[in-house]
Amino acid sequence: MNQYTYWKVVLDFIFAVILTIFLMPVLIILFAIASLDTSSNGIFFQTRIGQHGKPFTILKFKTIHEQKRTCSKIGTALRKFKLDELPQLFNILKGDMSFVGPRPDIVGYYDKLTGGDRKVLELKPGLTCEASIKYRNEESILRNMKDPLAYNDEILFPNKVKMNLDYFENISLKNDTKILFKTLITILK
Repeated sequence: MNQYTYWKVVLDFIFAVILTIFLMPVLIILFAIASLDTSSNGIFFQTRIGQHGKPFTILKFKTIHEQKRTCSKIGTALRKFKLDELPQLFNILKGDMSFVGPRPDIVGYYDKLTGGDRKVLELKPGLTCEASIKYRNEESILRNMKDPLAYNDEILFPNKVKMNLDYFENISLKNDTKILFKTLITILK
C-alpha cells in the first residue's frame, strides 16, 4: 500500500458528502419508487465482507418484489443503470466502503481466501472496480451456465480475485480516476 491510501479515505468522504447532498432529491424519489414497486420499505440490507474480513451491512434499493420474488421492470432499470447501488454512498460515509475497490461479496468468498490472495482484504470494498466492469452482466452470464455455482466458484471469483490483486498492487489516484470514468461510460452505453 502507498501514501495514496490515506488520501483515498479523505477523498472518498469528501466526494460522498458532496454527492449525497447533491443527489438527496434523487435518493428520496428512488426510495419512494423502490418502496412502492417492491411493496416494502425500499431498502435492501445484506451482510457483506469488508476490509480486513470484517462483516458490514450493505445498502441498496430493493429491486425484487416481496411477494412475487421477481425483479420488476423498474428494478431491472435500476440495476441496469446501477441506481440500486446509490444508497452505498452512506456505506462510504460510514467508512465501510470506498468509491473504487473490490465489490463486497457475501460471506463464504473473500473471508475464505488464503495466502497472498488475502491481500484483497486490505482494501475497502468499492462501488466499482475493474472486475465489476468486466462482469457487469454477471447474472446473465451465470444464468446461461449449466452449473452457475461451479462456474462462479471456479472461473469468475478467482478471476475477480486476480483483478483485485492487480488493483491492490497498482492503487493510485490515476487508476481510480480511470476506473470511475470507465464505469460511467459502461453504465451510459
